[in-house]
Amino acid sequence: MSVYTHILLAIDFSANTDTVAQRALEIGKPCGAKISLVHVVEFVQIDLSSELVVPQELELDQELLELADKRLKTLGEKYGIPESERFVSQGSTKREILRVAQEQEVDLIVIGSHGRQGIQLLLGSTANAVLHGAPCDVLAVRVRD
Repeated sequence: MSVYTHILLAIDFSANTDTVAQRALEIGKPCGAKISLVHVVEFVQIDLSSELVVPQELELDQELLELADKRLKTLGEKYGIPESERFVSQGSTKREILRVAQEQEVDLIVIGSHGRQGIQLLLGSTANAVLHGAPCDVLAVRVRD
């Protein structure tokens, strides 16, 4: 088994965040791996029948980014992860996790997975998309809804 040097923990602020984070910490701490946090805010889509609502969308996006930054700060402090290793991004969750992983040269991504089946599996999930696009190992931690 290889020793990981940099782990990216993808956080969604769900009730299962601590479960996923604990797994990353269990893997990373014994081998002295650097651990980074990433949270992605999806773009807000507001359509009011072709009314021009750009200012409201921008304000809402900014508010969501600020809230995510505060929540990530709290988690970073809880898990002992420095501010320089906390990333809040906006866009496609899959693309942004993969982008941060590549930019930060991580060798393991830890992400929660709900293990959905049937039509949900066919439509795909973030964990599945990250798994198939990652430049490194991916640990999908099974969580319950």
